[in-house]
Amino acid sequence: MFEKLKSEATTILNTNDTVDERLLAICELLKENIAYYDWVGFYFKNSDKEELKLGPYAGAPTDHTIIPFGKGICGQVAVSNQNFVVPDVQAQDNYIACSITVKSEIVVPLFVNGENIGQIDIDSNTKDPFTDADERFLEFINEKVAEILT
Repeated sequence: MFEKLKSEATTILNTNDTVDERLLAICELLKENIAYYDWVGFYFKNSDKEELKLGPYAGAPTDHTIIPFGKGICGQVAVSNQNFVVPDVQAQDNYIACSITVKSEIVVPLFVNGENIGQIDIDSNTKDPFTDADERFLEFINEKVAEILT
């Protein structure tokens, strides 16, 4: 499944659409093709502020359009520069609930020229669905996204 999606994602990112249109298409591709990806979105560093700003996403609307560094899973990844997989969001102290249906989350940082400029965030209504294969796949997606942001 991931290999086919890698090819489709690469095709999307190589189009002449705007960056936001391509990122939205990636979010929709992942949400529609991976059963346990219930919300897929990008957050980006908000200029020189110590916060993330919501970018394109696919899924239910969220009130979390700005996330301070260090807050929630996304805010922690902005500081740690490390992937963060949460098998059970209820077991996390520093978690910002987007929806009562969300059971798990994975966040993978997005680097451009070695700098963490954002991340891809996936919420799942399934408990503990994410594997190493998801991490490697999302790292691949972010590497390809970085190419269109440079």
